[in-house]
Amino acid sequence: MKINYSPKNNPRVIIIQKLYSYLINNEELINFPKHRFKKFIKEVVNGSIERNDLLEDELKKYLSKDFNSKSFDKVFQIILKAATYELLYKPNLSLRIIIKEYLNASNYFIEENQTKYLNALLDTIGKNLRNLNERISTN
Repeated sequence: MKINYSPKNNPRVIIIQKLYSYLINNEELINFPKHRFKKFIKEVVNGSIERNDLLEDELKKYLSKDFNSKSFDKVFQIILKAATYELLYKPNLSLRIIIKEYLNASNYFIEENQTKYLNALLDTIGKNLRNLNERISTN
């Protein structure tokens, strides 16, 4: 069942929109209008753009050796990278919350069968990244 989420209420939808807009026209300045999660949205958007190469390396590391992010459509790539950014740089946010929020937001942009695949990918990436972070922080 496809659920429509209002971009005004869902910060992950806004993040995906801003990153897609940047991908289409990276010469244009990104505008962040007033929103109760403006700081969070701005941080994830700018962080995803600034760390694009690192995010792609992380995706390649934890997904199949045959993985090529270029084989996914642009919106799918954006969702994967933004979620990976949060998994890496927002350790206080629960893995389950990050995945759930991006799956909910993805319903606004991609087909249901792609959402199921996205769920599996984010689960794999998230578990690997969080396990790695836990090992690093305990040493």
